Amino acid sequence: MKRFLRENGLSLAFGGLFLLTLAGQAVAGVADYNAQQATRQMPGIGLWQYVTSSTFAADVTENWQSEYLQFLLFILATVWLVQRGSPESKEVGKEGPLDDEQEQVGKHAEADSPGWATAGGLRTLVFSRSLGLLMGFIFLLSWGAQSVAGQASHNVQRLRDLEEPLTWGQYLVSSDFWNRTLQNWQSELLAVGSMAIFSVFLRQRGSSESKPVGAPHEVTAVDN
Repeated sequence: MKRFLRENGLSLAFGGLFLLTLAGQAVAGVADYNAQQATRQMPGIGLWQYVTSSTFAADVTENWQSEYLQFLLFILATVWLVQRGSPESKEVGKEGPLDDEQEQVGKHAEADSPGWATAGGLRTLVFSRSLGLLMGFIFLLSWGAQSVAGQASHNVQRLRDLEEPLTWGQYLVSSDFWNRTLQNWQSELLAVGSMAIFSVFLRQRGSSESKPVGAPHEVTAVDN
């Protein structure tokens, strides 16, 4: 168990923090929701009722979809685009897909390479793009969930205001949907771009996301 915890510390730590912050969001969210209900002189709801509501689902999924979009775009962009001096980038001049030898696929695979890296054909083709495919699938799934939950939540508000509810198609082109979406996209793109350029000139000792402290600024894709 001790070895398992040590070897999987990064994923376990972030998984635990995710659950804690999700629980915190639920507690804070139901308190805020009930405060708004009180101002309207309407009854509040319990925690379980809130976490199964469209309001909570919309708030959660709109953040999830933007995070996975960030990963998807970064994974695909780093195939073709480089940033001189960034540890997040390939070296300048090595843009584009690598050859089979560099990717260790087919006859160039090692003895302990994943089976699909040596299989060839469709399996190797899919496996060689599996990370981007998964990030893209989760993004579309969570974005779709956001649209459904957001529509339901938005229509609750419209009914309170004695307005006609929107269909799903109408909600997809509404200002509420795109305001929720774009405010998350812009923050994620800013964060990724900032990390790419700040890591050229700044260091974090011991981090795999940083170059060694003494590495020159212009050196790109340095392994610690």
